[in-house]
Amino acid sequence: MVLKAVLLDFNGVIIDDERLHEEAIAQVLLEENLMFQPGEFQQFCLGRGDRAGLTDLLGSRGRVLTPESLEKLVQRKATYYRQQLDSLDKLPIYPTLGDLIFKFRVAGLKLGVVSGALRSEVESILDRAQLKQHFSTIVGGDEVKVSKPSPEGYLLAVERLNRMEPTLGLQPSECLAIEDSFAGIEAAKRAGIRVVGVAHTYPFHMLQRRANWAIDDLYDLEVDRVRRLFDGCEREPETAIGE
Repeated sequence: MVLKAVLLDFNGVIIDDERLHEEAIAQVLLEENLMFQPGEFQQFCLGRGDRAGLTDLLGSRGRVLTPESLEKLVQRKATYYRQQLDSLDKLPIYPTLGDLIFKFRVAGLKLGVVSGALRSEVESILDRAQLKQHFSTIVGGDEVKVSKPSPEGYLLAVERLNRMEPTLGLQPSECLAIEDSFAGIEAAKRAGIRVVGVAHTYPFHMLQRRANWAIDDLYDLEVDRVRRLFDGCEREPETAIGE
């Protein structure tokens, strides 16, 4: 088995913006005369698309949303999120991401993003950070019917990469996912993709129990070692693949 592609989550892997999302959703809740209870953001929203998160969050409070009312909430949240980003002098992109992308490109690997965020948000941020050109495909949360932990987004990314390059013959087993959330890890595994959990959001030991491998920082991901594991040249430790 050969590693051909790497699919990265966006929020919490490429950009450190979970706090911005939480604050934007909190503003939406406030306008609905609600407030976050302890742990609710992690339970309902973290690693998931806005539609799924808001539906389950408000549903837990007895609120039933029509498609129209849900769409209004999603758009309001997106507006607040963009306003926060626009107020920042510098985007909170993880500082070691650039080095990792360089390693992937040198290794000849296809890159993609599989996110629960709106595709327009992902593209806008990647453009502003001058990173978009490195990614062959982007799957946003508004392009799938079911949010993570559904595997739909990952399977769609594989399908799109094959459409772009039919000779690639890409299989999910030939991909590596990088995730920071439990929902994202489950989504990748359900798609048949091995996954690295990066401890940006949850502690290393918690990711170890769920992901195939765990790392503390993107810098710790050893691309050559990952490729050897896929090639079967090194025994898979199923714990960590960092230094």
